Order: sequence, then structure tokens, then C-alpha cells
Amino acid sequence: MDVELSVVIPAYNEEESVIPCYREIKEALDPLGKSYEIIFVDDGSTDSTFKILQDLSKNDSLLRVLKLRKNFGQSAALRAGFDHAEGRYIITLDADLQNDPHDIPALLQKLESADFDVVCGWRYNRKDTFSKKIHSKFANCLRKKLTNEKIHDSGCTLRVYKKECVKDLELYGELHRYIPAMLGWKGYKIGEIKSNHRERQYGTTKYNWKRLVRGFLDLLVVTFWERYSVRPMHVFGGAGIVFSFTGFVISMHLGILRLFFGRPLSNRPLFLVGIFLIIVGVQFLATGILADILLKIYYGQNGRKNYLI
Repeated sequence: MDVELSVVIPAYNEEESVIPCYREIKEALDPLGKSYEIIFVDDGSTDSTFKILQDLSKNDSLLRVLKLRKNFGQSAALRAGFDHAEGRYIITLDADLQNDPHDIPALLQKLESADFDVVCGWRYNRKDTFSKKIHSKFANCLRKKLTNEKIHDSGCTLRVYKKECVKDLELYGELHRYIPAMLGWKGYKIGEIKSNHRERQYGTTKYNWKRLVRGFLDLLVVTFWERYSVRPMHVFGGAGIVFSFTGFVISMHLGILRLFFGRPLSNRPLFLVGIFLIIVGVQFLATGILADILLKIYYGQNGRKNYLI
């Protein structure tokens, strides 16, 4: 029988919350009358999370448990779940019970009725600490500026996807936060609904300032990749032309002053600046050519296309 829904839940040291999370997911899915599977991805937990999930899976054929060899991070855990999911729709949420599984039917209804490819939860009334709210607000504002996202809360893990959206999605680092942006750049239609957000009952948050910094750096990388991955020469070549032309103009000006007006160059640091800009410009142009060659190899060897149908 074909599976209609796959629920992917990354879990790291959530021994107290995985059982109630599992039960609430079943409570939300059973009334829908759709075939489903639940996939917990243990992201290298050091507590008894995996053992608890193993015991649960022995009594439920719909529950699958994946265990990563170490803590690779939430992005890698989600990717593992996507790779093993068999459902036509893939639903993701956190294992800490702050996402409410009972919002899943509303997400599915929105996806099907409005013809979206992805529907995201919006934690409009967040139950987090003040510092976490501030960090998230800053991150959301920065994301919107760089990615032109329209949704309010792209950091919320509670989402439902059509399977084709995540089939070839590359996830590493903290890129799970930017999945809506990456899919939007690919032309998929993104929607959102207000979702119930709850206070953490068990365990401790894994969110800290280090993840914020890493997330910002990943944002710069993914923004650059999505905008210039098929045209690296446009950015490197453009910068190279600007630098080289500026350096050439400076050098020509000072050269004319030296040749025709006898003014010395030894006391003119600007001449060195001009030469330096020319060298930097040539390096940027060479980098653009190399990046273009590497891009052709990347698409050619892997059979990738620069379009989606």
C-alpha cells in the first residue's frame, strides 16, 4: 500500500518527550483516514532516546527509527528523514513538543486546498524565553532582507512538503532554517498558517548564540549560491572589471603626470593603490572563469539541470 504521509521528527537527547510526541502524532493522524508512517531520526543522542524509540517501534509497524552515528545536526537529521520517507507528503516537526502535532491536519488542508507546494507553521504567539525571541526576530528580519521571503517564521520546523520539493534538497550546517527560501528560489509555492506553540516541558533547548552565528554564515553561503550558482562570472567578473578599471584610471592619471609634467611617483602611494586594484581585478576575473568551469563540471558530472519542470 502506498504511503500518503511521512512524519519526520529529528530528536537529540529528548528521552522525556519522544513518547508523548509519538502519541500526539498518532492522535492527530489516525482520524484523517490516510496511510502514514512516523520516522524518528535520532541525531546521535547520548541519553536513552534511541532505546525508548526502539522499544516503541517493536509494537508499531508504522514507526521507523533511524540512528545517526553521531550528532550531525538538525539539517543532516532532516535530510536522513527525507531520504527514507516514502509518503506523498512529508511533514516535519520538532520532538520537544513545542510544535503541536494537532496542527498537522490544518497544514495538510491548506496545502491541498490552496495548491501550495509547502506550508509552514507560524509561531505567532511564541512560548520561548525573551532572549530567544529577540534572536529569532533578528534572524527572521535578516533572512527576509537577503532572501526576499514572504512568510513570517521560516525558523519553525513544523511544515508539510510535497515529496518532490525535498527530493534533491542539499542540507548541511544550519540550512534547515532556510528550506523555505531555497524552495522559493526554485519556484515552489510557499504558504503558511498560524500554529500553536507551546512551552518546553522536558529537557533543555539546543539553541544558543553559536548556532545563531553559524546560521548567519550559512545564510550568506546559501544566498550567494542561489543567486549566482549558474552565473558566477557575473559577480566575480563584475567586481574584477570595476577593480581593474579603477586601478587602470588611477595608474594612467599618475603616469601622465609623470611623463608629461615630471611629477615624481615615489611620494604618491596612490600609484601603488592603482597597481594593487589592477592585480585584484585580474584575480577576480580569473576566479570567475575558474568558478564557471567548476560549475559546468558540477552540473555535467552529476546530471543536474539548472531548471525544474
